[in-house]
Amino acid sequence: MGQKIHPLGFRLGTTQNHDSIWFAQPRDYSENLKEDKIIRDCIKNYLQKTVRIASGVEGIGRIKIKKRIDVIQIYVGLSPKLFTEWEPRRRIEELQTNVQKKLNCVNRKIKIAITRIQNVYRDPNILAEFIAVQLKKRISFRKAIQQAIELAEQAGTKGVQVQISGRIDGKEIARVEWFREGRVPLQTIRAKMDYCSYPVRTIYGVLGIKVWIVLNND
Repeated sequence: MGQKIHPLGFRLGTTQNHDSIWFAQPRDYSENLKEDKIIRDCIKNYLQKTVRIASGVEGIGRIKIKKRIDVIQIYVGLSPKLFTEWEPRRRIEELQTNVQKKLNCVNRKIKIAITRIQNVYRDPNILAEFIAVQLKKRISFRKAIQQAIELAEQAGTKGVQVQISGRIDGKEIARVEWFREGRVPLQTIRAKMDYCSYPVRTIYGVLGIKVWIVLNND
């Protein structure tokens, strides 16, 4: 059987950096990991509740976290449509207080920086969200994935691979379907690759979407 490894963890130190940067003693490691999960979930839930976009695509990219003794710095990437709709200057303080309440931290200050993603469909998180929205509208999974691959190719990617698993189209037996376009070298460490795993809830159950995007030719 093939041995699976996380594409980003496999490339740490060469083409990939950590999304969370902090140091903790072994006894405090699990608490810090739990904090990261709470921060990311809180930001995603807040953005989805406060912003309503006609297209239905939230456009939330990667959330990066840097922790110090007295400060937690959070960097959030948003699509241009969501960036203009959300009005960061007005709502960023409200988001900071929400995160601080969720973490229940008094001694540490929360700082959130919002950045705009230039090439939206080079980000696997946004591409997976696009597929998820199409599936919720009951569009055929093949059509949704082909549209996503075309958008990624137009954004200048060198290769795209999409995998979807679960009760696809409401079938009784769960199965796995995958599509690939271009070159996706999973074993080449020098290949600059981005990856995400995204669950989507449908009326038939939970489907899992995995997206691999290759950004260079090495």
